[in-house]
Parts: sequence; C-alpha cells; structure tokens
Amino acid sequence: MGSSRLGDNATMIVSSPGRICLFGEHQDYLGLPVIAGSISLRVTIEGQPREDMIVTVDLPDVGGEETFSMEGDLVYTKAADYFKSGINTMRKDGFTFSNGCDCLVKGNIPVQAGTSSSSAMVVSWINFLSAMSDQAEELEASVLADLAYRAEVQEFDEAGGMMDHYTSAVGGVVYIASEPEMVVEKLSCGLGSFVLGDSLEKKDTQAILSRSKERVIDLVSKIQSENRDFSLHATTSYEVGKIEYLSEEEKILLSETLLNRDITSEGLDLLNIEDIDEIRLGDLLNRQHAILRDSLGVSTDKIETMLEAAMGAGAHGGKINGSGGGGCMFAYAPNSAEEVAAAIERAGGKAYIVRVDKGSTKDG
Repeated sequence: MGSSRLGDNATMIVSSPGRICLFGEHQDYLGLPVIAGSISLRVTIEGQPREDMIVTVDLPDVGGEETFSMEGDLVYTKAADYFKSGINTMRKDGFTFSNGCDCLVKGNIPVQAGTSSSSAMVVSWINFLSAMSDQAEELEASVLADLAYRAEVQEFDEAGGMMDHYTSAVGGVVYIASEPEMVVEKLSCGLGSFVLGDSLEKKDTQAILSRSKERVIDLVSKIQSENRDFSLHATTSYEVGKIEYLSEEEKILLSETLLNRDITSEGLDLLNIEDIDEIRLGDLLNRQHAILRDSLGVSTDKIETMLEAAMGAGAHGGKINGSGGGGCMFAYAPNSAEEVAAAIERAGGKAYIVRVDKGSTKDG
C-alpha cells in the first residue's frame, strides 16, 4: 500500500455542487467572461481503499456500475469514460496510485439537463482521487478545476469551456475570464432563492455546443482573415454594422454575441454592489435569455412556457440554463420561491428551490 490519505477501512466522502450560469451563457468557449453560481444540488462520492488495484463504482441514480483495474495504461472503452480519464489526467501530472477503491456515487442534480451534473461528478472524482493517491495531496480549488476540465473536456476533445469545473470547485458566485489570462474572482453577494426548473426534455449537449461554437468561431475566422486585429473582447456592435462583407444574418449573430458579453459586464457591476437591485438583476437575466432564444435558437416551447409561468408567479427574471435545446431553466425568485416552484410544476416541469452553495468539500 502507498501513503494514501485514506487509511485501511477509512471512508472518504467528497461532495461537489452543480451550477447555474447567471451571465455569459455560450461565451466561455469563445474566451469571453462568464458569471456562474454553484447551487445546493450536489454529487457525492463515498469510497474506501482496497488492497488490490481494482476500482468499483456503484451508480444507483442511473442504474449503473463500473469495474476496472488501475494497473497499466487505462484505455477508454466508451464515450465520457470519466472515471478512467480522471486517473489518466492525474497520472500525467505526476500522481501515483498504489491501491484501488470501492465507491458509491449519488446525487440530486438533474442529469443531462444543463446543470453540470457530469462536471460536478468529475470534480468530486478528482478530489477523491487526490486523497487516495500516494501523494495524498490537498488540491487548491483552481488546480482541482483544471484537472477536472482536462479529464472531462480535453481528454475527449469535447466543446465545452471551464465554467462548470471552476464553479463547482470554487463555489459561490464566480466571475471567470480565461483571456488574456485566467481570472477567477469569487463575488461576495447575497442573492437569495432561485428556482431551477427541469423541462424533462432530452438534450444533446455536445451537438448544441459544437453547432453554436462553430457558427461564431467560423465568423470570427472570416473577419480575422481580413483584419487580424479583430477581437471579440474589444469590438463594438457599431463596428460590426460597418463590416461590409458580412451578411445581415452574420451581423446579427455577431452583434448579439457582443451584447451577451456586455450584459455579462453589466451583471458583474451589479453583483459587486452591496445592496443588489433585484429587479434589475431579473431584467438582465431576461435580456440574456432573449439572445439565447432569438439569436442562438437554443430555447424550446416548453421552456418558454415554464419561464412565462415563473414570471407570472412573481419571479424577477429567468433564463435557460446550460447549452439549451431542452434541460433546465431557472428563475430568480428571492421573495416568491414556493409560488414560482408551484407554477413551474403546473407548466409540466420539475422544480427545485436552490440557493448559492459552497464548492467541493472533502470529509474523511
């Protein structure tokens, strides 16, 4: 046995939150800032070390289980083979393992619904692995997030950004900018209750992300072939309107992308004020949702019905959550959470009253 923090028969419990994206949806993969909040729905991994190198993972929430050996190079045998990719990613950074483990994975985050259940699981898994490694290292939140991002996204050449992993690892309300350098700022703002509504509509996250990302990336490449100094960080909508070789459809898409960026900036200013204007916050959420619905086309009729019901029940604002095309929406309802939850349920969704929560935790 190595020098794992987990002694014989010791149990480690790791828990990580899901997230809502307040501002900057469909922006992080473009290198633009986002503001997200971890929520009081979590994925928990409870595990114990084994005497051999076998890993067993019990997944009762999805009716699944996995068993594999940690010995040698771990070859992926399916899409999203995250338990193996977590180990491979940590080994690349010098972590070693002298024993396997038996794990139970449970959670109450809606699955494949835009609330980062998979990212929360991977963050929990990396945090768990750090304790059972021979190094028994306590990871800083930024290191935990980076390892989880690499294990979930880069190992499988997927299209997502870093927002989910940083929000789950750090916790609270987090401003994240990846260009020109990585900035993660935890905002000390009290927001009260949100109501998350699962439309129960199935979605294809990677297909939506790839399609949305490619449209804007291709457009930026087209402009940079004519003007290599063009940047999504500095260009204004007025300047976009003067680019003669863009079609009207391209101008609208680019202008709305920049408007999304500017709403995120407004959101940051608002969240840095001690006494937050709840009505204005709701309005900014509504404005961002209009972009996601009308320009990116990632809302659905059912989600629109749920948002309308939430507003009618007293919510200040709301938006689709995650990549869209189904999954979840959320409404900001600091004073009317119960009424809004009931309205969302009547509209055919499954409602969860949530608050901003702490980041990944480890006990054992």
